[in-house]
Amino acid sequence: MLKKNKISLAVLLLALSIVSLIIVQSYQLHYTYKRKSKELNEKIQSFQDKISFRHEKAEDYRKYMNIVNDDFSVQYREILKTEFENLVPTQNITITDTVIFNKGSREEYLVIQGRAFDSIRGLSAEQRVLAKDYREIKDVFQGGTKIIPVAADSGQISIELNQKVTQQIFKKAKFINEMMIQAFKENILETPQQRIDLIFLDSIIAYELKSENLPKNYKFCIYQGMQKPVIFPLKTKNYDASISFDSIHKVSLFPNNTFSEPLYLQIQFPQRGRYILKEMTLSITGSIIVIFLVLIAFVFMFKTIIEQRRLSELKAGFISNMTHEFKTPISTIALACEAMEDSDLNIGRDNSPVLPFIDMIRQENKRLEILVESILESSALEKQNIQWEKEEVNLSEVADKVVENALFRVGKENCSIQLYKPEEPLIILCDRLHLRNLLSNIIDNAIKYSKGRGSVEVDIKQNQKSVVLSISDSGIGIKKEHIDKIFDKLYRIPTGDIHNVKGFGLGLNYVKRICDGYQWDIKVKSKYGVGTTFVITMNKQ
Repeated sequence: MLKKNKISLAVLLLALSIVSLIIVQSYQLHYTYKRKSKELNEKIQSFQDKISFRHEKAEDYRKYMNIVNDDFSVQYREILKTEFENLVPTQNITITDTVIFNKGSREEYLVIQGRAFDSIRGLSAEQRVLAKDYREIKDVFQGGTKIIPVAADSGQISIELNQKVTQQIFKKAKFINEMMIQAFKENILETPQQRIDLIFLDSIIAYELKSENLPKNYKFCIYQGMQKPVIFPLKTKNYDASISFDSIHKVSLFPNNTFSEPLYLQIQFPQRGRYILKEMTLSITGSIIVIFLVLIAFVFMFKTIIEQRRLSELKAGFISNMTHEFKTPISTIALACEAMEDSDLNIGRDNSPVLPFIDMIRQENKRLEILVESILESSALEKQNIQWEKEEVNLSEVADKVVENALFRVGKENCSIQLYKPEEPLIILCDRLHLRNLLSNIIDNAIKYSKGRGSVEVDIKQNQKSVVLSISDSGIGIKKEHIDKIFDKLYRIPTGDIHNVKGFGLGLNYVKRICDGYQWDIKVKSKYGVGTTFVITMNKQ
């Protein structure tokens, strides 16, 4: 049976192991959560930078294309027409759009057409100029304008027309510059509410979010300067001016704007915690399963230990009751043997033929009594009912009696037992009965496992703090693989089919329990085929 303190220690260690496992798993999950959170923050920051870039480019494109489409085309046509009319006297000046497909590529051109008349020379010429669309008009005219002359003397007019139109292109570049500057001034003077199309910005975020590995539910806010949310008259469902300003996770909405007060965009994901936990589903599930299995194993093991302890106590109680019942018939048999040997009770009878059998019965009865006492002692030790009483005991005196009884029991012709001890008394603190049983068990084992006429030596020495008891024999010895097990209860060294040595594996277990009870140190030295030595160090105090 496991001792109560050993069971408590085992349960404590198991509980600490489970707590340690839970702590380690919790730490790993916490570390994983922080790592996932950091990765998500980096993704969000990258996503915000992407939104800022796309939004700024889209806003510039929309604003300037509106200017070009509304004003530039009409004004450019009028300028070309005026300059062409002022070049030479002309009739029916027209400017039209046309499309030319060059090697499968669509190209847009402006066709300037009219008739010029030179009154001095009396010559006239029809002029037709193909000019590319206004977006590339400058490059076209710098490279030369394609003119299709009708009369041979109209070359000079064509050259003058080309030069005049080229000059006008530079004038138009100045015109475009002025328009861009005007648009820039308008941006500076605009309020954030006028400058930002909130619905358009929300649509960009929603569109770009479809291709990102991020939570799909989001809120965003625009701040003017630091920590000042912009309030829009018309809001979208995803705009939330109550979002707390985060100086780290923000992005400039117009990064190339260096003159007006900066505007910052901040996107938040209300379900980011749920998103991270979803990403950790496998890790969390694995940790829960491991902890659950360990808890089940702990509960099962604890119940098994308690059940085994209960069964062991029942077994010990049964053995104790049974052996107590054995003591009554043993005592009765002993009294019967004495009565049969008593001559006063057998007057006129000759008992000499039965005396050897009576002696055999008495010896076997004595052996049975010793066995029953050993079982009772072992049972008492298991139930922790042994009282480790301490009294001053002379070890030399007890050793003398044990050796004398052993020699009387086995006969001097069968075994030699030598006792070496100091002359002065060797006083130790212990229970006399336990000490006697300890010596008897070790010496009996030495005699049983001796070869032929055995030889046993008992050597007692002392120092200032302790007494050292050594018991050596010249028996068969113990193999190395069995030395650590000889103190186990009911353990016997395997001998194959040889059963000439009696015993039940209780004696040395009893010896070890006595040493543990009095905190004595016991060691075994053995060489197979040579012999065994038991060394016990006993404290004097």
